[in-house]
Amino acid sequence: MRVDLLDPPAYSLPYDHALAAALAALGAEVRLLTSRFAYGEAPVPQGYRREEVFYRHALGPAGSRLRALSKRGEHPLDTLRYRRAAPAQTDICHYQWLMLPRLDLRLAPRRPVVLTLHDPLPRLGRSRLAAAAFDRVAAVVVLSQAAREQVVAEHGLEPERVHVIHHGVLGPREGFPPLGGGNPSLGDARLPPELEDNGEPVVLSYGLIRPYKGTSTLLEAWRGISGAQLWVVGRAMMDSSALFAAAPAGARLIPRFVSAAEQAALFERADLVVLPYERSERFGFSGVLATALGYGKAIVISDLPSMRDVGELGAARLVAPSDAAALHAALVELLGDCDARAALAAAAASAAAGPYSWEAAGRATLALYERILAP
Repeated sequence: MRVDLLDPPAYSLPYDHALAAALAALGAEVRLLTSRFAYGEAPVPQGYRREEVFYRHALGPAGSRLRALSKRGEHPLDTLRYRRAAPAQTDICHYQWLMLPRLDLRLAPRRPVVLTLHDPLPRLGRSRLAAAAFDRVAAVVVLSQAAREQVVAEHGLEPERVHVIHHGVLGPREGFPPLGGGNPSLGDARLPPELEDNGEPVVLSYGLIRPYKGTSTLLEAWRGISGAQLWVVGRAMMDSSALFAAAPAGARLIPRFVSAAEQAALFERADLVVLPYERSERFGFSGVLATALGYGKAIVISDLPSMRDVGELGAARLVAPSDAAALHAALVELLGDCDARAALAAAAASAAAGPYSWEAAGRATLALYERILAP
């Protein structure tokens, strides 16, 4: 079976890489069609081909408005080029992201199309993408049961067309890359030089700092905690100067992208990984959560529908979103109870080897393709 995975903006390269490798290991012939990854070294393909066929002439530095506009201008031509070439080269076209949703779906190749919705489609005028725009889509994949319910309700899709396939875990133990790409080995792991590790237990908050990530709630929850370190690591995508000017004792901020080796060291060192996300319209699974599972770490997450499945497996402690007092209590309890942390870590490792493994995701995805292609 010939499969094209499409992620034109390279938004989810670690996920793309892991899924492509899992499908290839099961015998599929896979191409990952994407663009140059601008935030680090791209992972080395494992059994599949990666072709950077989108935005080859984009202008401006990564993250700039010029580059974003340039890519939008180039996108229709690149999409048309793929539409012309795809029928002779593939059996299934599996889109991971749509840059221009209406255009992308209208110009989808005349091959069975699968669409993964990592997050809700953007609002278009007063309504979301009309159900008619999905006429060319044979199946929609989402990463949680809550996302399935939301997609069915918002787009009027038949429930049988929307399938839950869990996000597999990330991390070098599974042979898959970190969030920023790259190809580290555990022996290369090193902490960011800005950090001074005093040997006390480490609580790690990792990933891009955005309003919905709940960093302010975490910092408030940290007040009064002693005998432990809080490391908040990730590029700030908002004005965080006031947030960290009054950071409580024991909290350290690394406001930048870190290397693959640094990320490996951070997760290896962490005693507890915390994801205090706020409620939002986003329903995608968290790459940070997938990484924490991959490292078999004790995890505290907000009780949000998109991540509740993990908590219900016992693989993470659920706390109410935006509730600093509840988060404080959970952190104090777990920092003081090694056995409780060990139980959470063991459940995380079990989830990583079972329902959140890439073998499970690959088999479920391949079975979906086979159903679509069956005469």
